[in-house]
Amino acid sequence: MCACRKAVLLDGGFSTQLVENVGEEVDGHPLWSARYLASHPKAVMQTHLDFLRAGAEVTITNTYQASIGGFKEHLGLSEEESLRLMRRAVELAKEAVDIYMKENPSCKVRPLIAGSVGPYGASLHDGSEYRGEYADTVSRQTLADWHRPRIETLVAAGVDLLALETIPAQKEAEVLVELIKDFPRVRAWISFSSKEPGEEMDIGSTNGFTEDYHQISHGELLRDVAHECWSRNSNQLVAVGVNCLNPKYVTSLFSRINEEGRPHIPLIVYPNSGEVYSPKTGWTDPDNVASVDSYVDEWLSLGVEYVGGCCRTNAEDIRRMRGHVDRWLKEGTFTGPMGIVSTNSSCITNSVGCH
Repeated sequence: MCACRKAVLLDGGFSTQLVENVGEEVDGHPLWSARYLASHPKAVMQTHLDFLRAGAEVTITNTYQASIGGFKEHLGLSEEESLRLMRRAVELAKEAVDIYMKENPSCKVRPLIAGSVGPYGASLHDGSEYRGEYADTVSRQTLADWHRPRIETLVAAGVDLLALETIPAQKEAEVLVELIKDFPRVRAWISFSSKEPGEEMDIGSTNGFTEDYHQISHGELLRDVAHECWSRNSNQLVAVGVNCLNPKYVTSLFSRINEEGRPHIPLIVYPNSGEVYSPKTGWTDPDNVASVDSYVDEWLSLGVEYVGGCCRTNAEDIRRMRGHVDRWLKEGTFTGPMGIVSTNSSCITNSVGCH
C-alpha cells in the first residue's frame, strides 16, 4: 500500500457561485440550479470556470436536480430534449476545463468532471433528501429506473466519474452502488446527508459510546452504511463520505468509519457553510459560523482524501481551501486524482502548481 499523502480539492456550492453569474436568486425553484442549463448556459460554464480558477481539481456538473420528469413538468421538454440538456451540462463543464487548460498551458493534470447524481428525494422538492422517508415506500426497482437515464447519459457524455451525492438512506445507496456495475468503466464516490444535533435520533448509546451525529438522514449509522457500500462495490468507489452538513460535525461523523479491523475506506467531505437553513426563511446566521477552510487541516489529518464545499460556499472559499491543501501536501508526497504519485515540489508542480 502506498503511504503517500492524498488530497483532492473539489469545487464548491454550484448554486451559490451561480448567483454571481446570473444576478438573481437561484433557490426556491423545483429544478433549482438545473433550470439555468436551458436559460443561462454561459453562466453555468462560467461558474465551473470560477471554481477551476480558484483551484478546484474536480468540478461537478449542474445536474443534481436534473431529471426527465422535472424537465418535462417545469420546462416542457420531451424525454429526448431532457436527456440532451443533461448532456449539455457535461459539455459546459468540458468547455470550462478547456478554457482553464488554455489559460494554464504548463498544467500537466487536467481537472476532472464529476457527474452529479442527486437523490430521488431532490426531485420531490420537499426537502426529502434530508430525511429519506421515501425509501420506506419507493421500491428498489423504482429507484433504479429513476436513476438510470441520468447516469447513462452522464457516462455517455464523458464524465470522468460520478458524484452520487446527498443520499439520505441506505436503501437508495445500495441501489446506486449496484446500478453503476452496469457501467463498469466508470468510478464514483458516494456521499450522504446526515442527521445533526437537535434532530431525533433512532439510536441511543452503545457500550457507553453516544451515537449522536453518526447517523445518515434516514437513521442508519454512517459507518455501517459506508462499509456496506464499500463491500458491495469497492472496485468502482473512490471514496465514501458526507456532504451538505455543518462542517463542525464532520470529525465526529468520521471518527469510527475506519476503525481497526475494518477495511480502510477513502473519505470525502464537502460541507455547507454551517449556516442554518429554513424552508420559510432560507439560509440564516451567516455571521455566526467559522470559515469552512478553517477545518481543512483537521479533516486531512483525519484521513479525508477528497474535500470541497457544498451549499453557501463559493469560489473564494475554494481558493482559501486550496491554500490549506497546498500547505498540507508540501509536508509529504501526493497521489493525484488519477493515481499519479509525485513527491514534494514536483508533486506541487504536477498537480496543484497549476493554481
